[in-house]
Amino acid sequence: MENREASRYAARGVSSSKAEVHKAIAKMDKGLFPTAFCKLVPDFADDDYCIAMHADGAGTKSSLAYAYWRETGDMSVWKGIAQDAIVMNTDDLLCVGITGGMMLSSTIGRNKMCVPGEVIAAVIEGSQAFVDQMRGYGIDITLTGGETADVGDLVRTIIVDSTVCARARRSDIIDNKNIAAGDVIVGLASFGQAEWEDTYNGGMGSNGLTSARHDVFSKYIAEKYPETYESGIDSQFVYTGSKRLTDIEPETGLTYGKLVLSPTRTYAPVIKAVLEICRNSIHGMIHCTGGAQTKVLGFIGNLKVIKDNMFDTPPLFRAIQAESGTPWSEMYKVFNMGHRMEIYVPESAAADIIAISRNFGVDARVIGRVENAAQPEVELKTRYGTFKYEK
Repeated sequence: MENREASRYAARGVSSSKAEVHKAIAKMDKGLFPTAFCKLVPDFADDDYCIAMHADGAGTKSSLAYAYWRETGDMSVWKGIAQDAIVMNTDDLLCVGITGGMMLSSTIGRNKMCVPGEVIAAVIEGSQAFVDQMRGYGIDITLTGGETADVGDLVRTIIVDSTVCARARRSDIIDNKNIAAGDVIVGLASFGQAEWEDTYNGGMGSNGLTSARHDVFSKYIAEKYPETYESGIDSQFVYTGSKRLTDIEPETGLTYGKLVLSPTRTYAPVIKAVLEICRNSIHGMIHCTGGAQTKVLGFIGNLKVIKDNMFDTPPLFRAIQAESGTPWSEMYKVFNMGHRMEIYVPESAAADIIAISRNFGVDARVIGRVENAAQPEVELKTRYGTFKYEK
């Protein structure tokens, strides 16, 4: 069954493991802190400091936003895409202890034949609105401009990316090499409604969107908006679900389109408050993006990470699984399944972190623990079975 699912992902041109990418960069220098979540390089002028630069984006989520905008006229989805492209960068930097002094440059590539200027304006305005909102929580992000290019020969609709740069004291860096047996894992929920969010967040983030949109939504999208997918994909893998963009998901009351398009939640306000109180207790932090619940495998030595108290699976991920029939073991490798930020700490620090997070409206709990092992391993104990993953 898992091989069948792997072939589905490959047929759509995506991979949950990115094995080819990891192989390509295997011999590259890993920076000052090889096990930190982001690469850190020496500061140009001061040996007490280091520099982090990180690039990421909204990925194929922008293709779904395009379809939803064309179908409904709802421009608000572009604000969400702007947030996706920013948060996929800033929240990686949170994992090394950086919560401010971030400079952000955006890169937008569009097909002008499909995407008019009003969409570009909405994305840019959405970026500014998010930055302004975070400034109210003490999160300092400066927009430094960027590039908007008309690249219709390369891009079918629009792609929105960002690059973030920040400077930090080396002594303040959180390095995952400190994750140790005996630590507990505090997970911060990806779903619900945080204090700074306007509505319920389905928890999607910006990973697994190629699979999610093709598995959930029906073939009519391909017929009305063929520019939303790669024409070389076998039609049996194109929009194979049963849902229309505007169908209502009964538990949340949101349309399925809006549910999948829920903007990637930032944890910046929570992490800033946590670091002010608990920085010295934090042994590591993992942003469960590509690789989802197996992400930590890339940052630990001979340890076993056991996750046996995760959140109940949110409605969005249950819907994706029901529509696609994807094995649960694969779901946990592709989607965050309910929590996207993990903090590894001694058990004595967990209660304070949970209280801080819940004070911001973000549910949190101890979702697991760390044990010694012969090799890096993740074990998930879920209501759907026990699943083991190795590096």
